[in-house]
Amino acid sequence: MALKGKVALVTGSTSGIGLGIARALAAQGADIMLNGFGDAGEIEALRAGLAAEFSVRVLYDGADLSKPDQVAAIVQKTQSELGSLDVLVNNAGIQFVAPVDEFPEAKWDAILAINLSAVFYGMKYAIPGMKAKGWGRIINIASAHGLVASPNKVAYVAAKHGVVGATKVAAIELANDGITVNAICPGWVLTPLVQKQLEDRAKAAGTDVETEKKKMISETQPMHKFSSPEEIGALAVFLCSDGAQTITGTPLSIDGGWVAH
Repeated sequence: MALKGKVALVTGSTSGIGLGIARALAAQGADIMLNGFGDAGEIEALRAGLAAEFSVRVLYDGADLSKPDQVAAIVQKTQSELGSLDVLVNNAGIQFVAPVDEFPEAKWDAILAINLSAVFYGMKYAIPGMKAKGWGRIINIASAHGLVASPNKVAYVAAKHGVVGATKVAAIELANDGITVNAICPGWVLTPLVQKQLEDRAKAAGTDVETEKKKMISETQPMHKFSSPEEIGALAVFLCSDGAQTITGTPLSIDGGWVAH
């Protein structure tokens, strides 16, 4: 229970990668503030289930992270209702695909707001409390697209490159405050979102999900294997450990070799 007594805020944690990270941190004894969209009943069942399974306190706040004042409010709520904010995981993200010359302006603005600006605001509002305690872990979930590009993802790639840059700046500033700041850069992760993409691709191509899995993954990754939310959670737990106290300002790839080739 390496994180007993610590409090973690994980944005976008009602499913997928965020939920995997929240579960991994809760398993180490951290109290959790969940955040994300979804059915209220399902989210409450999830919250209560996590609290019971890991014997930790779990709260939920539906803050819209595209609004800076709501980012400030969820940080403050975590501190006031759970007593602290020791681990901030900026995970929430959205996606839209289109060529640059056809990319809708509103989608560009929305993706930058959630995928990049929310990371900045989260760090800005969480850092003072971490500095006061002399300990903190900030983990920004970037992407392989924070390091390399793919076509039709101009806003996502720009935002994730920005997340990697912002991570490095914060890490340098906080290097002697007991706070580390790192970016996890996942490749393909089998989340409900990707599962749906695979089902849609299989339908369109008249194939099956397994065939589309291999096709989708081999387009970018030498290793024909999806990463799992659990594996990303395990990396997040390691970054919170004493063994990682000098790892800071680093983009950590967990991508089956995507950016190596």
